[in-house]
Amino acid sequence: EWDLARALDNKVLLLYFGSGQCPRCRRFSRLLRDFFLRLTDEFYVERASQLGLVYVSRDETEEQQSAFLRTMPKRWLAVPFGDAFKRELELRFAVTEVPAVVVLKPNGEVIVGNAVEEIQRAGPACFRSWQEAAELGDRNFLLAEDYDNWTGRSLTDRIRCLKYKLDKKKEAKNKERKEEGEESS
Repeated sequence: EWDLARALDNKVLLLYFGSGQCPRCRRFSRLLRDFFLRLTDEFYVERASQLGLVYVSRDETEEQQSAFLRTMPKRWLAVPFGDAFKRELELRFAVTEVPAVVVLKPNGEVIVGNAVEEIQRAGPACFRSWQEAAELGDRNFLLAEDYDNWTGRSLTDRIRCLKYKLDKKKEAKNKERKEEGEESS
């Protein structure tokens, strides 16, 4: 069970679309591994950056996906092999070729549609601009009631909604609640 909620809370999220079989992905994966470690490993940094990564594989088999992940940082998460959610992510973020890295704010908004070139060019330095775009610092100062509203919109909820196709139901419920709220005020 991949615990997205804990792993991604208050983090810039990278969705890495790739395959252990494609030569371009293999070259880029080594670079991305180094990029990720330099931002999160205590060998390089005192405090891990607010960075999460989910691997969305185009591998042919589960064995290929597992073999690839064994060569990557332990903190990387992956969409379970064969999960239909993978296709939904590809469609939602219009991923047509690999490697591709979609950079997201904690609430699921896109910061960069595909950061592959930026990562190749700038390395770990590009994390700072993503962090600013995500306004990560401010989130620690939200009031409790803001936080409740905020968590409802977080990416982890959206990811779960997508996964269990609850989006439409939830929207209808929120609309009902809003209308009820307007009537009672």
